[in-house]
Amino acid sequence: RIETFHSLQIPKNIIYNGPHGESLGRRWSPVEKAGIYVPGGRAAYPSTVLMNAIPAYVAGVSQTIMVSPANTQGEINQTVLAAAHITGISKVFRIGGAQAIGALATGTESIPKVDVITGPGNIYVTLAKKKVYGKVGIDSLAGPSEILIIADQSAKLEHVASDLLAQSEHDPLASAILITTDKKLAQKLPAELERQLINHPRSEICKKSIKDWGLIVICDDLETCAKLSDTFAPEHLELLVENPKELSKIIKNAGAIFMGPWSPEAIGDYLGGPNHTLPTSGTARFAGALCVETFMKNTSVINFSKEAFNETKNAVIHLANSEGLHSHAESIRIRDSKSC
Repeated sequence: RIETFHSLQIPKNIIYNGPHGESLGRRWSPVEKAGIYVPGGRAAYPSTVLMNAIPAYVAGVSQTIMVSPANTQGEINQTVLAAAHITGISKVFRIGGAQAIGALATGTESIPKVDVITGPGNIYVTLAKKKVYGKVGIDSLAGPSEILIIADQSAKLEHVASDLLAQSEHDPLASAILITTDKKLAQKLPAELERQLINHPRSEICKKSIKDWGLIVICDDLETCAKLSDTFAPEHLELLVENPKELSKIIKNAGAIFMGPWSPEAIGDYLGGPNHTLPTSGTARFAGALCVETFMKNTSVINFSKEAFNETKNAVIHLANSEGLHSHAESIRIRDSKSC
């Protein structure tokens, strides 16, 4: 499912033939080497392997290298390694943290230098990616995960609670927010969260996340809910309302929108198809999901004929002179068709 969806994203080359015989284009090509960081702290993330390695494979990357920290036994999770195997990752290194990012960005005796680094991590990994950006490309500076649910009277209490907990169990810094028009739902939610946390294996993480970063907001109408959601620009947005398609039309800022009761955020995390590496911390205002283009670059191609040159030479000279760039103008004059 992931490969099929990402295969639809492969960008097309552009060739444009101008009115005077000029040929203009944009050509896409994959990077040669990609580095994928897979966290290994509080949980194992084979889904991270899939969501990063598959787009790289679809893009045509020659070599994909994975780095991941070992567990307390000095091993990488077996399911993570299995995901690396089936997605064609060529090399796996048992290293994590900021040092892993540094190794991928500069290369070591054993770890190859890559062109692009993707994958989430803790604050040290994120800051390391920020530091090396420019030497290599990166996907994004991902912050703690977050979910925002817009719910009306049609939403089921247990669905809302379970979806909020599914996000809060990631990290004590994860954010779980409900915006609703239903006061009864808002009033009943805390007790339902407590109920679902009984015997929960990650209850302490969930409780700290909800205490520090959880929020319930009651609005008069769904339009107000949508406007407030756009202010948050959430990573994951669930629409547990009677008509999610209509509401989605007025949403401007969200990493991913999950429509209705049968599209919980966990579907997107694992096998929906679209990428689960999404903009966080409000960056959905200007950024989108990791995609095939993350592992590609485009090159402009400019091929002017003599006729096209003669048609545009005076304009180029004028612009060059206006910028005070003598040799720019001279490089046009020296090719003037009258003297060639």
